Amino acid sequence: MENEKDVIQDLIRRAMKAREYSYSPYSNFSVGAAILSESGKIYTGCNIESASYTPTICAERVALFKAVSEGEREFKMLALVGGSKNVEKKTGEIISPCGVCRQMLYEFGKDMKIVMADNEEKYEIRTLEELLPYGFGPDNLI
Repeated sequence: MENEKDVIQDLIRRAMKAREYSYSPYSNFSVGAAILSESGKIYTGCNIESASYTPTICAERVALFKAVSEGEREFKMLALVGGSKNVEKKTGEIISPCGVCRQMLYEFGKDMKIVMADNEEKYEIRTLEELLPYGFGPDNLI
């Protein structure tokens, strides 16, 4: 069994690879994400922009939606990397999920760990509950 640091570094590498597929001609800000399900499967995503802006989707939600569309409902961890499109793998930046992504991820568990990374060695980890205190989720509807 891998230790948590190995898992984190693997997710970061996969997020960095996914970032290479970003379609971000308007913002020139590319993002990649990798989400680890409780079943052990990893799903990746990149941000995809539209000239009309509104249908643009973040990398985190692409990865989440791919996983959910394959039947996953429980998640352990999500890693994301991002920054200016024309920069090499290391950006010098640590980004966090936007509010919409935080809300969508919260739907599947406020205890999910979010790894916000520049690279495999420089990252921060928070839970969704830390990133979205007093979040609204399924428990609020019961």
